[in-house]
Amino acid sequence: MAGGRRVPVTLRPHDGAFRLDLDELRAAVTDRTRLLLINTPHNPTGTVLTRAELAAVAELAVERDLLVVTDEVYEHLVFDGAEHTPLASFPGMRERTVTIGSAGKTYSFTGWKVGWVTGAAELVTAVRSAKQFLTYVSSGPFQYAVAEALALPDPYFEEFRAGMQAKRDLLAAGLTEAGFEVFRSAGTYFITTDIRPLGESDGFTFCRSLPERAGVVAIPNAVFYDHREAGAPFVRFAFCKRTEVLTDAAERLRKAFAG
Repeated sequence: MAGGRRVPVTLRPHDGAFRLDLDELRAAVTDRTRLLLINTPHNPTGTVLTRAELAAVAELAVERDLLVVTDEVYEHLVFDGAEHTPLASFPGMRERTVTIGSAGKTYSFTGWKVGWVTGAAELVTAVRSAKQFLTYVSSGPFQYAVAEALALPDPYFEEFRAGMQAKRDLLAAGLTEAGFEVFRSAGTYFITTDIRPLGESDGFTFCRSLPERAGVVAIPNAVFYDHREAGAPFVRFAFCKRTEVLTDAAERLRKAFAG
């Protein structure tokens, strides 16, 4: 609405995970840059930016006097000892960062569409000014329920994380057995796979045929890319499902592609 132009910095696969190239990020920032958009834990790749990577992002934002909008809606879904560190906690970032959170991801009520932003008062006021032109109010009655959920004790989040990690491991194993190259997500409830080991290269074509071939549905990662060719061979699966559904899906994929 403000007439800005988005300049993407693509996460690229390296050693079994998708990584941010900090040099590419720095090169993308020019004298015209006003805002950084950051997402960690990252959808669709499952990447969780490290403390060192976030420190470099914060240093760049302070150096170039940039505002930062950071999508941290999967903040509680990090696995294998990965750490989610809020970007606003780094030196010089509190007054320039708008942090986005979501009840849908943490409490498994995505249909409620209740989220929040935190930041300095003048930044939150700016968000509210833009929001009123998008939707007037979001699920008013559910906001009271979410307020109760935010007060849940730590064991809830620990159990939630452990349960999702077990489901990730189940689906990742099934996808590997079926012949996909699997990028084991460090966060979120998605797994990105490379379909080239299956002799495929077009994620759109693959995903359109997958329900008929295996009775399973996936998303072509290219829909998330500005440069779609960079995401062409990658396909995303979700593991926020019942265990029996994941087990059935893994078996269907194995039969369809591994014989």
